[in-house]
Formats: sequence, C-alpha cells, structure tokens
Amino acid sequence: MVQSPLSILDLVPLVPSTGAAAALRASTDLVRLAESRGFRRYWVGEHHGVPNVGASAPAVLIAHLAAVTSTIRVGAGGVMLSNHAPMVVAEQFATLEGLHPGRIDLGVGSAAGATAEIAETLRQGAPAGFAGKLADLAAFLHGSFPPGHRHAGIRVSPAAVPGPPLWMLGAGESSARLAGELGLPYAFAHHLNAAGAEGALAAYRGSFRPSARLSQPYGLVSVAAIAADTEAQAHQLARAAGLPDDLPDGMVVGDGPTVRAALAVLSDELGADEIMIVTNVFDAAARRRSYTLLAPFS
Repeated sequence: MVQSPLSILDLVPLVPSTGAAAALRASTDLVRLAESRGFRRYWVGEHHGVPNVGASAPAVLIAHLAAVTSTIRVGAGGVMLSNHAPMVVAEQFATLEGLHPGRIDLGVGSAAGATAEIAETLRQGAPAGFAGKLADLAAFLHGSFPPGHRHAGIRVSPAAVPGPPLWMLGAGESSARLAGELGLPYAFAHHLNAAGAEGALAAYRGSFRPSARLSQPYGLVSVAAIAADTEAQAHQLARAAGLPDDLPDGMVVGDGPTVRAALAVLSDELGADEIMIVTNVFDAAARRRSYTLLAPFS
C-alpha cells in the first residue's frame, strides 16, 4: 500500500464556553503544526449559523493562516459559491494569490452551508444559479468571456495576478461529472457520504476532459478520523464530540497506527490521489495530537 499525500480540512470546532477567539487561535496553532509535520494543504470550510463551527469567512481566515506559515498550501474547502458573486470571490482569491504566490487553493461547492433562511439572507433573494456562477468564476480567474458576453469587458483586480487553482467540491455524482467535464480537480466529501465515494470518483474519472489547468483527473477524498494514543482515548474523544458508539459510516477512530493503516487502505480502494483528514473534536490539544499521530512526519 502506498499512502497518498495527507492534508487537513478545518471547520474550526468551537466550544461556546471558551469562545470563537480560542477556536481561531487553535486553528492558527494547528496550521503551523500541519506545515511542520509535512501535510500538503490546509483548507477551511464555509458554514453559517452553526453554533459549534467557527468557519464562516474562508477568505479572511485563509489570509491569516497563510500569513503565519510559509510553505503549506492554504485554501477554501470550500467557498459555497451559490452564496456569493463570482467576481467578488475571484478578486478575493486573486488578492490572496498575490500575497502568497503558489500557495492558495480555491475549492467551491454548490451547497449553502446554511439554513434556508440564512441562505436567503446571504443571497439577498437572488437565485443561486450554481453552474452559471461556476462558469463565470472560472472565466474571471483563468480565462476570458466570449465576445458579446455580458461580462466580456470586465477584468478582475489585481489583473496581473493569475488566479489560484480552482477545485470542485461535492458529495455526489452530479458534482463529480461537472468537475470532470470542466477538467477540474475534484474533492469528494467522504466524511459526508462515504457510501457514495466509489460511484462519484468513477463518474469523475469517466467524464474527465483534459483542460488547460489539468491534464489528467485528480481526486482528493476528505475523511473523518480521530486518532489518540489508545483506542479507548480515541473513542472517548468521539463521544465528547457528540458521536454515538455506533460511529458514522466511513469514520475512522482508533490509535495512530490503526487509523493510519485504515486511511491507507481507503486510499488504495478508492484510488485517491490525496486524503484530507477532518478531525472535529473540541479539545484543541487532543485535535493537535490526533493530527500529530497521523502526520507524514510523525
């Protein structure tokens, strides 16, 4: 078995009793650890109105995390594009790329990351129109609009900065096929839909068309995992995070060697080019320890 490169998805687990500032400091410490231990990239999500999640403004958080590191790739996993104007997202991430050249990733998804009421507030009543927004975003970042297009004369600022790599996120076959048809790298949310992973990745590879950005398919798989020094400690952390003894499908919990071996098996089974670990535990020290046990340089 060959272990795929490892990365981290951070949703900024937040404990109301300690507050958002503590959760954000924990993420700052964690990205430094990730860089020192050889993780390939560190992504943050976008969620709104979730009491125990502090990741709501990816571009702002990415700017901070990239500023306290120097080599690890930092990005969005992802921006929920239906909530935003494509040109705004393009300019935010072009600015980030200008500040941290070669280190920024932009993953986009079609979900709201919010309740229907909050999504309506974010969008101010405008229709989501994800596929059209994705096409506009790609054109703003990496290309140009055809003559006669309503945006043909518009250029993002800073115009001299090439856009960062654009990723498609998803948890089903429709997003996988869209990523393949557009020649984008694809990040599958195994931590949300473990049963759908094999079908989605097959759909992605089967529909893939080489693009100027990517010559062959590249599939990243995000996996929920908790590691500790002992299996009992790992299951205790899972219970403290509100998970029942019957763990969610596809979640890996155990001591370091057990979880590392399980991730390697999963990577082989799915043909994953990269594994992104999601460890949503509220104890910051335990979360750091989990990633330390699973790190490439452990």
